[in-house]
Amino acid sequence: MPARNDTSPALLLLAVIACGAALYALADIVTPPAMALFLAIVIDGFARVLERRVTWISKRTALPIAIVLSILLFGAAVFVVADNATTFATQLITYLPKLNALIAKVSVLAHLDVAPTLDELINRLNPSKYLGDVAKGFQNFASNAVFILIYLGFILASRRSFERKLVSLFGGRARRHEAMEAFLRIRDGVEQYLWVQTVTGLMIAVASWAVMVVVSLDNAVFWAFLIFIASYIPIIGGAIGILAPPLFALVQFETLWQAAVLLGVLQSIQFVVGNVILPRMQGDSLNIDPVAVLLALAFWGAIWGVPGMFLSTPLTVIAMVVCAQFEGSRWVAVLLSADGAPDKLRERRSVSDDAGGSASRKRED
Repeated sequence: MPARNDTSPALLLLAVIACGAALYALADIVTPPAMALFLAIVIDGFARVLERRVTWISKRTALPIAIVLSILLFGAAVFVVADNATTFATQLITYLPKLNALIAKVSVLAHLDVAPTLDELINRLNPSKYLGDVAKGFQNFASNAVFILIYLGFILASRRSFERKLVSLFGGRARRHEAMEAFLRIRDGVEQYLWVQTVTGLMIAVASWAVMVVVSLDNAVFWAFLIFIASYIPIIGGAIGILAPPLFALVQFETLWQAAVLLGVLQSIQFVVGNVILPRMQGDSLNIDPVAVLLALAFWGAIWGVPGMFLSTPLTVIAMVVCAQFEGSRWVAVLLSADGAPDKLRERRSVSDDAGGSASRKRED
């Protein structure tokens, strides 16, 4: 890539600080279109997979089919969560005596003279003063979801005009080619991140579900689904998600061995997948340094909260690709990459595109 700009490290640092402050101040405005763009890339990638894998799906019908299938999958996920959450809430009422007994055991271990009951703990916490914040949180979530869907619709509708806009923005063919290369690298990086997180999340969720079924834990499908969703938050998501089943096992069972087995086995599964399989898949596909992933998680989580945690790795991929385009900021891309070669993703994409083009030509023949 030829040098286009000589950006000093000090100026780059000031630009990062200014952009971070602006993104933090405009979080409520910026996060919905950012999530919508992320979902648009997901749906577009799903459409291209359908086009390549399913012979009877054409390029024109791939996107509508991908949208319909995405809506169906989302609806099925909502149904699973709602159905199991209702059962879980009902079971909590029946487990009230066991919760009080568990609190009494903890009080003995903590050397408390009088063990409080669950009702007394709830009264002390006074949850009514937090109901307003909780209701406001749900209201913000609902409004953001509506805005995300609106932005998503407009992004998908305007995707066909992207190439025309690219021609207008970049007059020269060389600059236009470089811009398209950067865009394709960003798109492929996000798709590869989703592939890695989905595969490793399914590994953890399925293995956790099998263990929960063996120990006869209630709502095993519900807990496995929550573990799978939490795994999309890098590093800490899966580790937090696997803590819920052992805690619930303390309430469900009279003995402690079920909770101990769940805690030990689920932690082992998370350790193997998170520390052996996931870094290898990320290094081979995304070419991102694990330390950069951790720092990005902390940075974007502090700026955008939970949405920032979900988007931290894709945003890091974008930063690496953009910084690699300029000589003055290329050192940042080198630091973010796993092996010091931030252009490797582009090379891998070109090879995959050549293979995909050969397969398409064979299918047309």
